[in-house]
Amino acid sequence: MGSKTRLFIILLIVVAVAGAAVIFLLPKYKVPINLTAGSFKTETIARGPVIASTRASGVVESESEVLILSPARSFIKRVFKEPGSWVEKGELIVQLDKENVVADMERIGDQLEMKRNSLEKTQLNAQSTRLDLGYNEEVKKLRIISLKSTLADQEQLLEVGGISPARIEKTKQEIVLAEKDLETLTEKNIIRLKQLAADEKGLMLQIKVQEKTLKEKLELLTKCDIKAPSAGIILAVAGNEGVRVDMDKMLVRMSDLTSFKVIGSIDEKFAKQLKTGNRVFVKIDQENLRGRVGNITPMVENEKVQFNIHLKEKSHPKLIANQNVEVDIVNSNKTDVVRIKKPEKFDGTIRLKVFVVKGTEAVKTEILLGAIGNDYCEVLSGVSEGDEVIIDEINSRGLDRIEIQK
Repeated sequence: MGSKTRLFIILLIVVAVAGAAVIFLLPKYKVPINLTAGSFKTETIARGPVIASTRASGVVESESEVLILSPARSFIKRVFKEPGSWVEKGELIVQLDKENVVADMERIGDQLEMKRNSLEKTQLNAQSTRLDLGYNEEVKKLRIISLKSTLADQEQLLEVGGISPARIEKTKQEIVLAEKDLETLTEKNIIRLKQLAADEKGLMLQIKVQEKTLKEKLELLTKCDIKAPSAGIILAVAGNEGVRVDMDKMLVRMSDLTSFKVIGSIDEKFAKQLKTGNRVFVKIDQENLRGRVGNITPMVENEKVQFNIHLKEKSHPKLIANQNVEVDIVNSNKTDVVRIKKPEKFDGTIRLKVFVVKGTEAVKTEILLGAIGNDYCEVLSGVSEGDEVIIDEINSRGLDRIEIQK
């Protein structure tokens, strides 16, 4: 065999080995030479917010609750709506036992009848007394008139010597005594009439008070039917049928569901990132509701921190009581900056290499990142607003350009 033949065989072996190696390693190091338009996903660089936040959880609760107090000390006779039930305004929730109220109303009614009877007797007695007092005064006045007439006759007789001066003096004294007696009687009559008027007024006042009490009992009778002051959901009832409830104690707790708040919770290790006034986003059905952190309460038992969230849109139609929601506590928020979607396998580097689509090719470009958010990163340089970049992860080892076939 000649040297040329041996050299040719060696070259064939080398080519065969190289070819086998390429075929064996191709799946691992496959480098696409070109891409077909539509076979990959792209993103257009645009402006928007870059938000970095800490994830927490929350539960929607009613911001305003209505407490219905027991109007009287009684027993729960019947419960019409259990906790968790929805009620419309005016709908019956609980009925209290009315037996004691009805008994009180009957007792007060009997007392009223007695007081009205006493008033009628007092008025008749006053009328009779006024007649007697008036008659006595008239008798006293007539006696005085008679004595004065007698005195006039005696003075005429004195002129002709038909009577002694002593007799005239005696008549004058009788007139003075009669006038004093009339004056005393008049004053006593005035006092007596005032007493009668006071007795009548006192009875009328007692009747008025008892009529007011009876009216209150009648209102209380209707209040024993505990009705919803507004539409809402029953959160709690003080007890079951037969349970005693005291006056002014909580009987029903309900929510009017006109406005809501969120009770958030987060692991204690993130407590330093949580401060009153922090901005938060509450995520409901892909929609972010804005809010602020309110009171913060450590929960030692489960190593959690609980906090209130006061929403800007408290009456948003998607808010539902007891709904579990995701909460993002905003740590930083840059608005209206050039941004790019955060890669799925982001390692925290501030320099990122992407392929920028330019016509029929994609050119590898290094971009400098600024603020790193949950979903987006701020772009400081490398690409501009409006640039289209490939967001699919592609095998581009060693390539700076990729052709795009139409």
